[in-house]
Amino acid sequence: MKLSNMFKKTDRKNYITIHTSEKKGKPEVPEGLLKKCNACKAAIVTEDVQNNDYICPKCHNYFRVHARRRVEMIADEGSFEEWDADLIAGNPLSFPGYEEKIQSLQEKTNLKEAVVTGKARIDGQDVVIGVCDGRFMMASMGWAVGEKIARAVERATKERLPVILFACSGGARMQEGIVSLMQMAKTSAALKKHSDAGLLYISVLTNPTTGGVTASFGMLGDITLAEPKALIGFAGPRVIEQTIGQKLPEGFQKSEFLLEHGFIDRIVEREEMKDVLSSILSMHQTGTGVESWKQEVCRETEEEKRAPYKGLTSWERVQISRKKERPVGSDYIRTMFTDFIEFHGDRYFKDDKAIVGGIAKFHGIPVTVIAQEKGTSTKDNILHNFGMPSPDGYRKALRLMKQAEKFHRPVICFVDTPGAFCGLEAEERGQGEAIARNIYEMSGLKTPVISIVIGEGGSGGALAMATADEVWMLENSIYSILSPEGFASILWKDSKRAKEAAGVMKLTANHLKSMEIVEQVIAEPEDFTTANLHEVTDRLDKNLKKFICEYMEMDTSALVEKRYQRFRRM
Repeated sequence: MKLSNMFKKTDRKNYITIHTSEKKGKPEVPEGLLKKCNACKAAIVTEDVQNNDYICPKCHNYFRVHARRRVEMIADEGSFEEWDADLIAGNPLSFPGYEEKIQSLQEKTNLKEAVVTGKARIDGQDVVIGVCDGRFMMASMGWAVGEKIARAVERATKERLPVILFACSGGARMQEGIVSLMQMAKTSAALKKHSDAGLLYISVLTNPTTGGVTASFGMLGDITLAEPKALIGFAGPRVIEQTIGQKLPEGFQKSEFLLEHGFIDRIVEREEMKDVLSSILSMHQTGTGVESWKQEVCRETEEEKRAPYKGLTSWERVQISRKKERPVGSDYIRTMFTDFIEFHGDRYFKDDKAIVGGIAKFHGIPVTVIAQEKGTSTKDNILHNFGMPSPDGYRKALRLMKQAEKFHRPVICFVDTPGAFCGLEAEERGQGEAIARNIYEMSGLKTPVISIVIGEGGSGGALAMATADEVWMLENSIYSILSPEGFASILWKDSKRAKEAAGVMKLTANHLKSMEIVEQVIAEPEDFTTANLHEVTDRLDKNLKKFICEYMEMDTSALVEKRYQRFRRM
């Protein structure tokens, strides 16, 4: 459907500020030809803005997009079927002038209310869509908006379809008072039923998303995306400044601020929004897809389960596990998986870069992959805190695992940490509780979990990512109660005896395999670096197929009981 057919010229006039020359003697610029960017102040040809996804071609500032144009931008052509188009609100408080205001906006926008809902396809995948339109009372949520969203979500639940909601709102609609407030509960409850049915909800936050919409459907996505520099918050900046009597810092409540503080998964440029949504939807198709692996897996031998243990001392293996040239978690993700989409944040405080995680495909099968990440340079080491997660990192990992459980995706963890971060802020935010919670929840996770120790497996910081159905270790990785230096310092009051401690701690892969703490040891090449990483990932690839094939077909109660008995025997 052409843009001109989707909304009237008067809509564009209402939505785009028109600037004409008023200087005497100059010809007047034709109405609607130009627009002024409110960021860089440049005069721009309106058609150029429309053809550029409503982004300023000079400074990349995002203009707001009305609902039907948004649908056109993300849905397959001609696939959108609008629902409840004529649903309108009453006037529950008999608020003076409210009905007249609604009628005026209906005429100006060619909308009956502030949200458009319906069913569409994105790259051939069926989805229910809701898009808020800021032209209509700043897309504030009154009864009609809440009702349309709730009905759309209920119908999606009945038809077992994913939901995508684009939020753009000033919050609750004051003219409807308490009735507006109740829409927060209504929409949230509808999404809870949708979630309990095991269905996907993607929330996309655009500029601005505030108030009751933020505090309800806006922040409840299984996956939460945001456009760049979007204002997102509960209380508006002006209200906060008036309350605290201080000027807010630059960038406060912008989407970049929320990403840093762990509340959204990813910032997505408008040009790539459809592709990102399509990729996420494809990761959540029903069916495991492992059936095609069965014959191939059955033909494979058990040869790679045995690692050629070389004549190295325990301390030498400790040193090898810590080598700077050794591949890190992100190297395995790039090498072994395709279509990786990284998700961020713990939804409480922060995005901890010591944990990298998201969804990917392993030979076409959707998986959740999570890695403790050390980094490969001094700058990277500092950015990732040398692979020592804070509580926020463990909570992010657990959030991704629970998401995997909901959609019955296998969880693949790469363990590589000297230990959980020891620091004032880590203790203030509950490091012990975060580790305990991960171990507790992973023990009962109703989806397969495999953990692979690729370097250092230090203490509870490693166990919080290794309470799994099986644990594998690379030949020269280590897994221990704490570092040899710490062990020697505590028991012998002399950290210089670390080499001696490594010899008695039984922390190497061959020791742990003989003690039945781990299931497999994966052979490594000499001088192991990213250059010969494929020698390890080829072995992992083969064995991982077997693991997924076996465990994905297991009854969930049997799966959880088997995992419990694994630790019960230790």
